Order: sequence, then structure tokens, then C-alpha cells
Amino acid sequence: MPYTKRRRLVSSAVAVTLGATALAACGSSSDDGEAQSGPVSLTYWAWAPGMDKVVDLWNKGPGKKEQITVTVKKQASGDTLVTKILTAHKAGKAPDLVQAEYQALPTLVSNDALADIADTVGDAKSKFAEGVWQQTTLGTDAVYAVPQDIGPMMFYYRADLFKEYGLSVPATWEEFAETARELKKKAPDKDLTTFSANDSGLFAGLAQQAGARWWTTSGDKWKVGIDDAATKKVAAFWGGLVKEGAVDNQPMYTPAWNKALNTGKQIAWVSAVWAPGTLTTAAPDTKGKWAMAPLPQWNEGESSTGSWGGSSTGVTTDSKNKEAAAKFAAWLNTDADALNALAKESGIYPASTSAQLSGAFASPPEYFANQPDFYEKAAAIAKTTAPSAWGPNVNVAYTTFKDAFGAAAKNKSDFTAALDTMQQDTVADLKKQGFGVAE
Repeated sequence: MPYTKRRRLVSSAVAVTLGATALAACGSSSDDGEAQSGPVSLTYWAWAPGMDKVVDLWNKGPGKKEQITVTVKKQASGDTLVTKILTAHKAGKAPDLVQAEYQALPTLVSNDALADIADTVGDAKSKFAEGVWQQTTLGTDAVYAVPQDIGPMMFYYRADLFKEYGLSVPATWEEFAETARELKKKAPDKDLTTFSANDSGLFAGLAQQAGARWWTTSGDKWKVGIDDAATKKVAAFWGGLVKEGAVDNQPMYTPAWNKALNTGKQIAWVSAVWAPGTLTTAAPDTKGKWAMAPLPQWNEGESSTGSWGGSSTGVTTDSKNKEAAAKFAAWLNTDADALNALAKESGIYPASTSAQLSGAFASPPEYFANQPDFYEKAAAIAKTTAPSAWGPNVNVAYTTFKDAFGAAAKNKSDFTAALDTMQQDTVADLKKQGFGVAE
């Protein structure tokens, strides 16, 4: 199971167009410090499994030639790691390199914990789709990390059951709703899918596809748009389906959800590129019966997707060897051998476009052996990733989502009211932290 699935609270791109000074609620720029002369030793905090084996390739190859040695220190992921990085940074003892989820970048930058490495890694921009590269930039020129893995969203469905019930793969969300209703009429005991209020990242990715930008800026102030028109449209759509009973309202990643997929009680899943690994465990009896297609679109003829998962490699402002660290970050996420090792050892789906159809991705996932062009479709879909905008308190927004949407899904009540709560809590927290907030 790719580790991106286990970090399913993350998604999409960063599109905040201002520098770290305007973002900062507290703290000041760190002095670079004097770089060491001679051999360089770097420390890299990461959670991806097998990262030490990938780094060994560097230490025995390019790193040995350049006298740059990297040591991996395994960490927890998510908010736990962000907190640990910030605590270490306040003491001036952050590691040289960190694995950072895209959603965490504004928080790290606003606390002056990540260095601008554009001068060293700027040439790597051509290795990534525009929307992917944007994930690691918080200004027109600044680059705070190198993209590592991404989670473009897709539509998965039981091809055999779609055929049995005479269903067509929905190209639009309107068709998706009609397909859910049609299935209910033909097989009342089955659901097309479920709305899971446990998965903030899934909802964020769907909003992203619809054009939402939850955090933007106005001068030196943050502007929160979680209740914007795009997100309201997504909330109303799913809330309506849940209320009428066209889709289920139970959380995902439970024994009951696994059983529903494995027995065909649920016959589709809105997910991301890492889904085959999850289905292998959740629905082993249905191997070879699923197919993947692009997400339904809001308007016929459009081509856009959201993200659900992904991380990057950043260099901290505490590092005394920023240039050396940036060289390693670029190698890790653009070198063919490194990317193949990341796929093999860590189970990632690479952000680098050149790696998405080579090495480990030249053949389809074993679970999808019936769909030989799986990764060709995935690469094409990845290029259509819509931009999004993250802010410094994503964790608060996500926690409120679980509470407010969890209650709304359970009670089949108004999802847009839950969205209003999410907006209000996020704004209140920004103000509490001392950030300027534009009304």
C-alpha cells in the first residue's frame, strides 16, 4: 500500500503568491551560518518507507563523488512532523532536509523554517508539470522544495458490474449522480460509492477540481475562501446525494467499507493514483474486475482533476550547507535511478513526468493487469491537476471538516451549513494565531 494512502489528508498544489515575510506571523529570517569546508554531512528527516535504501544510491554514487553524505532519520508524518520541525527550528537545530507535505509548506515558510533554493534547483522546473511545480512555490521566483510524489485523483469502478447493470462510465458529475440513482433502481441493496466525512483530503481534492482556492492573500493578509462558490457546489452536490440516499454515508477504510468493496455492495470509488494498493488489501476477491477513468467533470468537455496525497523535499534555513542539500533534493526527485528506487522501496507515484511512464510504471499495477494503459492514463490525468492554495492552518480546517461534515453525513443534513462552520473556525484560528485576515 503506497504511503500516500496512509497520508490521505493531504492533496493539491500551493498557489500563494507572496513571500515569506508577508506570510510570517512571528519569527524572523535566520542567518545562513558558515558552510562547512571539505566533506559535508547532511541529515534528512523523512517518513517514506525504504528511504534509507534510496539515499544509499546517492551516498555510493553522486554523493561520494561530491563528498556529500546524507543520513536519513525516520520520522512520523503529518502534523507530528511539522511540529517537530518547528520546535527544532526555534532552537536552531532543524535538520538539513525534510520531507514536507504540500499542505505544510505555508506553515513552514511562515515560520521561516524553509530556505529558498531556487538558485540551485530552478532548472528542475522543466521536469514537472506546471501545476505540480507550483505546489512548492510561494512566490513568483522563490522555490521552497522539490516535488517528490503526487496523488492525482481518478474514478475507479467495477467494470463487470457496470456492464451487468447497463451503466455508463460518467463523464460529468451530473452523469455521476444519475448513475448512482440508476444503480439504486436496478439494485436497491447496492451503492455506487460513499461520502466519507473522515477524509478531509478527498473533499479538498474535489473542491480543488471545481476551482476552489481555500487560502489566498490580500496584501499582507490571508483571505479564507473555504465557503467559496466552487466548494459550496461540491458540498451541495454530495450532500444532496447523501440526503436522497443515492450514495452511502459511511466512512471509508473500515472493515465494513472493505467488505462492501470486496462483495460488490459498493461498485465505484473516487480515489487517487495509489488506489490499486488499497484495493489489493480491501477487496482482494475483485482483482482484475476494476477499471480506472478520469474524474467526472463539472462541465462537459473539460479536463481537470484534483490531488489527494503527495510530498516534497525541502531544505531548512538552519542548514549550514543549503547548496549541497538542494543538490541532493534535486537528485532525489529527478534522477532516473533515484526515482525507480523511490517507486520500488517507498511505493510513491513520482511527481517527475519523465518517471511516470518508465521503470516501475512501464507496466500496470498487478491488480489492474486487465488495464494495460493504466499508467499512461494516469500520466495524462496528472497533467490536468488544477492549482489550489493552502494556508498556515490546514490542520484546523481539516479537523472541523471531520466534525461538522461527520455530523451532517450521519444526520443527512445540510452540507453547506457544515462548510460555513469550517470557514468560521479556520478564520477564527488564523486571528488567534496573530495572522492578519482580510474579511
